[in-house]
This record gives sequence, structure tokens and C-alpha cells, in this order.
Amino acid sequence: MGAVRALRLSREALAVSELRFVRMGFGGDAVEYQEAWDEQRRVHAARFTDEVPDTVLLLEHPPVYTAGRRTADDERPLDGTPVVDVDRGGKITWHGPGQLVGYPILKLPRPVDVVAHVRRLEDALIRVCAEFGLETSRVEGRSGVWVLGDPVERRPSLGGLSLDFDPRLTDEEFDPRLNGPEYAPSNAGQRREDRKIAAIGIRVAKGVTMHGFALNVNPDNKWFDRIIPCGIRDAGVASLANELGRDVTIDEVLPVVERHLKDVLENAEPKPREIEKATA
Repeated sequence: MGAVRALRLSREALAVSELRFVRMGFGGDAVEYQEAWDEQRRVHAARFTDEVPDTVLLLEHPPVYTAGRRTADDERPLDGTPVVDVDRGGKITWHGPGQLVGYPILKLPRPVDVVAHVRRLEDALIRVCAEFGLETSRVEGRSGVWVLGDPVERRPSLGGLSLDFDPRLTDEEFDPRLNGPEYAPSNAGQRREDRKIAAIGIRVAKGVTMHGFALNVNPDNKWFDRIIPCGIRDAGVASLANELGRDVTIDEVLPVVERHLKDVLENAEPKPREIEKATA
């Protein structure tokens, strides 16, 4: 009985232990997407049984497009570039060099509040950007972390037309990928539009989270021009380096991300989502 009690106590301790970070690989040691996905599933299974504490896998990927469950066919690359279909929420995105990817594998109370988990990740990444001197925010109805653009009336016109006639908003068949760099997601900063600097897409299975976030540190954002990033046609993408106008490296950002994730996730008090009871 003593051994059983010790095992139970050790697992209870794991349930409330400090957040663990695992740096899987960066730069020349970037981790292939399938390898990281396999590791996520392994850690997920171990976290469910309390064999490991809450864990965040941190890494870079070689260039890869991944599509969440809601991705539409017309949001994929037009040239037939391969896309990995995954079991997370959200739509299509790109991962690659210069982007810090994090997969928090955390046990949440039941019933799970997925939105609250996303908001905690957003909070941590907003703090990271602020520490580097970049103000970021949320955009209503759109997950992730954003650099807000100018009000519409102050933005430059596209194609010589007022933004009131922006075809991305008025023509359902308009495809920005076929209409030159002025509509490219990577040029959203020049257009002074809202632009996403960190994407978030997660899955919760058996009360444990998978997948996570991708923070654009210093990637070549032209990779996003082949797709409709996150299915959003009227905004674009950003990076810390481009917004700050200086070189920023993964090595520089990594400890800052760990510190803010640790602060937000360890000090949060996630509570079970309240279920409204039907009244007779």
C-alpha cells in the first residue's frame, strides 16, 4: 500500500508542478513537422496519465504548410505545394525558419474552456512583444496576436481605388494571390493594415492541450503569400524584425517567451467552464 500511495502522491505533485520547457531544435537542428507532431502525441499521452508535468515544446520547423480542420480548398497554395493536414483548430498557416513555434501540452480542468486557454497564450505573447518595444493587441473575432493598422480612412488606396472598393471585401471570387504584391499578406505593413504576428491553433483531447502558437521573429514572410493565411483575406502578417526595423533572433526571443509563458500559465487559475443548467 505504501508504494501505491507514493505513486498517487507523485502523480498529484505532477498535476501541480512547475511548467517544463523542452527546446527541441532550432536553426540547423530545426525539427521536421511530423517528428514534432509525434512527440506532441507522446507527451500528450504521458501528461494525461500524470507521468510528466505540463510541458511546452519549443522549436523551429523547416518550411511547411499546415492546414487545420476548417481550411477551405481555395485557401491552399495555388501551385500545388504540399500541405500537411492536422487535427488542430483554425485554418492554413506556414511554419519555417525565423519563426518560434511553441506546443504547450497542459492539463486543463473539465469541462474545458478552450477560449480561456487561447487567451492565456495571447496574453503571454502580447507581453513578449511589449518587452521588445512593440505594441500588439487582439482583434475581435480573430485569434492570435496582432499589430493594429491605421484606421481605414487613413490607409493608402489599393490599385488607385478608395478602400471602400477594396475587392477583397466586396468580391467573393477575388483572389489576392493572383493580383500582384500590392495585395500580398507580406506587404500588409506597407498598406498599414492589421497584421498578425503570432498565430494560435490548438486541440484539446481528454482535457489535455496540443498544438499551440507560432511567433514570427524574423522569417521570410513571403512564404505566406502562397496561401490565404488563417483564411483571412483583408489583413496580413508581421514579424518582430520588420516591425522593429532591426535584426531580432530566435536566441534573443526564446528566453523571453519562456519567462512570460511561465508567468502567465503557472499563475493562472484555470477554472472549469460553467455549464448553464436548463430550467424547467
